[in-house]
Amino acid sequence: MDVTSVYRAEYGRCVATLTRLLGDIGLAEEAVQDAFAVAVEKWDVLPPNPGGWIVTTARNRAIDRFRRESSREARHVEALLLNPSNDEPEEVGPVRDDQLRMIFTCCHPALSPLAQTALTLRLLGGLEVPEIARAYLVPEATISQRIVRAKKKIRDAAIPYRVPGQAELPDRLQPVLTVLYLIFNEGYAASTGPLLRTDLSAEAVRLTRALADLMPDEPEVLGLLALLLLTEARRPARVGPSGELVTLAEQDRTRWDRELIAEGHELVRRCLRRDRPGPYQIQAAINAVHTDGPATDWAQVLALYDQLLQHTPTPIVALNRAVAVAQVHGPAAALAAVEELDIPGYHLLPATRADLLARLGRIDEARATYAEAVAMAGNDTERAFLQDCRARLGP
Repeated sequence: MDVTSVYRAEYGRCVATLTRLLGDIGLAEEAVQDAFAVAVEKWDVLPPNPGGWIVTTARNRAIDRFRRESSREARHVEALLLNPSNDEPEEVGPVRDDQLRMIFTCCHPALSPLAQTALTLRLLGGLEVPEIARAYLVPEATISQRIVRAKKKIRDAAIPYRVPGQAELPDRLQPVLTVLYLIFNEGYAASTGPLLRTDLSAEAVRLTRALADLMPDEPEVLGLLALLLLTEARRPARVGPSGELVTLAEQDRTRWDRELIAEGHELVRRCLRRDRPGPYQIQAAINAVHTDGPATDWAQVLALYDQLLQHTPTPIVALNRAVAVAQVHGPAAALAAVEELDIPGYHLLPATRADLLARLGRIDEARATYAEAVAMAGNDTERAFLQDCRARLGP
């Protein structure tokens, strides 16, 4: 692991910890970035606890900065940093995890939904602007502007870094779930580089477990946790010996994590007993079908996608449903559904269309559509997979 890997893995935790110490998200982010700049210069080998080193260095850099300032507020914060044991009593509240608390703070209702999730993905997930833009399928400039405006809103409106009260938690739940889902997705299929970012997947699972402990009666929280566990269970089989992508149909199911699958199935059953279906619960149920037995019951998957499409009528859900349609009713029916969709910049749309065209024997069209998908794919592993699919169609 190098400094860049540490940066990506530890950034969110360090920013959350420094925000608790400094009480200011912007100052915390600047201090952590300064500390990583120092690490680039000083680390010949990684220290035993790189995250702790970053937090300590960032804290010291913040102290140096406050010493250069003369305001009463700066001197007060410096005193707190130098004497944390003399700090004011720690705020008592339902959220104990620094990073989960940061997520709830960034998901303040004063911010727009896109600003809430974009800012949190940047601060907690350590995602860069291009990665967040890819998750939302919007221009990078849009995301960058929203993040800047969100930080300004927090500063100008004096939105505090504090634990939301128990009564406030449900109102902030939806963007929190969205953030955790998107962080996991970036770990599942990274925007750039290799396919997997296991640090992000593991952190999303950890935070979702903490959220489930905090809100055990919220079925969508349990549904999201089940979805992440059942997806993570397949991770060992998703790449081959050379790091190549292995599709669901070709995966060695004996390599799947049976403990995570059992836990995920139990959570799905708990959700079913509550009978309050939502999008994350339905997606978890779809993954439960994929991981139940030696083969997928595609008719059941299609029925669940029909239900999901009613809850979440988006083009991406419709595209995923088309994959199930191809398995149940054939590629022609699926292609008809895909041809109606428009998802600019989303490489899986032309990738799916190319596969269906190839299965229908329309090879020239399939080859051209695979080239379109290759041009859109940002992940090295997915790009190589699509190039291989195109090559197998012949010259």
